[in-house]
Amino acid sequence: MRPRRHDPERRQRIIDAAIQVVGDKGLAGLSHRSVAAEADVPLGSTTYHFATLDELMVAALRQANEGFAKVIASRGGLTDPGTDLAAELAGLMGEWLAGDRTGVELEYELYLAALRRPALRPVAAEWSRDLAALLARRTDPVTARALVAVLDGICLQVLLTGVPYDEGYAREVLGRVLGEG
Repeated sequence: MRPRRHDPERRQRIIDAAIQVVGDKGLAGLSHRSVAAEADVPLGSTTYHFATLDELMVAALRQANEGFAKVIASRGGLTDPGTDLAAELAGLMGEWLAGDRTGVELEYELYLAALRRPALRPVAAEWSRDLAALLARRTDPVTARALVAVLDGICLQVLLTGVPYDEGYAREVLGRVLGEG
């Protein structure tokens, strides 16, 4: 019997590989086999760490959600009451969309996959809920949820139409939701 190889980073490599597969081939290209090939691990490793594709998609979506959270954390303006909230949100969205588009596209692809895959719904809802909770510190809960909906809508328009992100337009729309214009 061969000794087990210690590979503490394997689970993370599998998640990264799943993100890469979805980025390259879409959800239709995601399988344990395609992820194992991308991660350069035995097929059994993917099923050991993630018994189902839904489990793997949940881990990938959770990691993709962290991308926007990192952008928010790096700027810190959402919690500062002296910051123009609409301008800060427009800037955050611009920074996020200007980064690695694979992660943004993956997040929305997995987010929309939750329509047909109930296992993804709680994780898909985390991003909206967490951002709305953060924004509710600066405004009321209903307005916070409306801001999240506008952010989602603008991001989807940019991703689906190929129209470049317009930070000025985003600032104006977000300002209107906030009652600034």
